[in-house]
Amino acid sequence: MFRAILVEKTDSGQATRLAELDESSLPAANVLVGVQRSTVNYKDALALTGKAPVIRKFPMVPGIDGAGEVLESTHASFRPGDRVLVNGFGVGESHWGCLAGRARLEGAWLLPIPAAFTATQAMAIGTAGYTAMLCVMALERHGVTPEKGEVLVTGAAGGVGSVAIALLSKLGYRVVASTGRAGEAPYLTGLGAAEVIDRATLSAPGKPLQKERWAGVVDSVGSHTLANACAATRYGGTVAACGLAGGMDLPASVAPFILRGVTLAGVDSVMAPMAVRSEAWQRLARDLDPARLSAMTREIGLAEAIPAAADLLAGKVRGRIVVDTTR
Repeated sequence: MFRAILVEKTDSGQATRLAELDESSLPAANVLVGVQRSTVNYKDALALTGKAPVIRKFPMVPGIDGAGEVLESTHASFRPGDRVLVNGFGVGESHWGCLAGRARLEGAWLLPIPAAFTATQAMAIGTAGYTAMLCVMALERHGVTPEKGEVLVTGAAGGVGSVAIALLSKLGYRVVASTGRAGEAPYLTGLGAAEVIDRATLSAPGKPLQKERWAGVVDSVGSHTLANACAATRYGGTVAACGLAGGMDLPASVAPFILRGVTLAGVDSVMAPMAVRSEAWQRLARDLDPARLSAMTREIGLAEAIPAAADLLAGKVRGRIVVDTTR
């Protein structure tokens, strides 16, 4: 038996509870993992609260991230005792996830935990931090170097934003953090932001082409924020878009793209190829300061993940939440 958060369908929507489950209830897959740590990401919060139709079938154990130890395996790449992690691939959406003491997963979805990280640190990074690394890699791939100018990070106090600031600042970029929580300025400058601006300057409708400022952008917000970020990106700059916390719409003009050669680079973490994932995690092990990772992380027990989801959607959570699935 093991404990898990279980989301079930009801006549009025869904119900979320802490449950005791048996391994026999787990879906079929070729690797059984003893989950030691998971996380609460934005997508997890939507699944736990039912605020958006993230869950594809019921009942569901949510949790798109997990880190732990292989207990059983028929997959050629893994054997009992291996330390592994998973991000995405529909885990916690269409396949039972990792907000649980056990998860049965496909070996094709798993990566070894880098030797530099504990399970707690791997989940302090989680999908949010891994996505931030993918965004940084996208900027680099399109030629955005520290010498080109400032990089804007939106949704800066969230998980993606926090890790993006820590990564970019260590790599030598001048980072400008956008947040709606003025009280988080010391936290953001502690992560490496050189300047903190009010998200209100980006969240209202703006001109289709604005004064050039950003060499690059990491955006997890979408909607008007993304449109304004594009409009103020410098000639030849790149905007890495990875989220929709502010909305799925993009009320923008083609002007930045055809007059300034701006690149809008979409960043997907869910189905990224394993080679890309492996590179991202290797880069995280090299380029992320563990001290800054610790500063942005709070650890909670499994039962606490349910109220934490509501807090995250209400904008009351900064940085990363790690879930200790063993307590």
